[in-house]
Amino acid sequence: MGVGYLDDKPPRRRRLWRWLLTLPLLLAALSIAQVVALRFVDPPFSAFMFNRQLVAWTEGDWDFRLAHDARDLEDMSPYLPLALIASEDQNFIVHRGFDFKAIEKARKNNARGRRVRGASTISQQVAKNLFLWSGRSWLRKGIEAWYTVLIETLWPKRRILEMYANFAEFGDGVYGAQAAARSYFGKDASRLSAAESARLAAVLPNPKRYSVNRPGPYVQRRSNAIQRQMRALGGTAYLREL
Repeated sequence: MGVGYLDDKPPRRRRLWRWLLTLPLLLAALSIAQVVALRFVDPPFSAFMFNRQLVAWTEGDWDFRLAHDARDLEDMSPYLPLALIASEDQNFIVHRGFDFKAIEKARKNNARGRRVRGASTISQQVAKNLFLWSGRSWLRKGIEAWYTVLIETLWPKRRILEMYANFAEFGDGVYGAQAAARSYFGKDASRLSAAESARLAAVLPNPKRYSVNRPGPYVQRRSNAIQRQMRALGGTAYLREL
């Protein structure tokens, strides 16, 4: 009887393996619930915003305040989302989260030692901004890919673009179109011109290096190139395809 009673108890190692197998399923379910909820609810902050505020506090900068004020896509100037697509992800409408042609082009140029922009899509950047931390590692890239698949599967393209416009960092502590429009141009995001929208897009994805209100030669050249690409896409009529 004693032996049978002991055999009925799962060994500690078996319980451990069962937990290790269950944990990924629980994390996957949690991430799916997150993405489903954010299709309908605007989060008050992103992972990147939380990290920036935490860094300020750890450095003793207790007066540091993030600038952020979410807006629906319909309450932004149509030039801004168009500029973001023209600048960051010209295949946004047609891809399913990953632009494999851009990835291959970046790989070839990197192999030749050329300096190139990354091949991350708007969807990937939304996944990174909302849910992840900064830095480079295979673990982070793997989680980013998982969230990108969820976002592309569970959100319409307009929601993805809206979330990017609302949580992209346009300057140190300045997050989203409304905060950027107020901080740099003294107006609401709904009143941004094509040139102003292009200048905001031109500092991405490195707003700490490039400045919106003090644009150097690179930002000016890139702003002009973005405006040309906006026209090449067909202007704001292009957004009707979303």
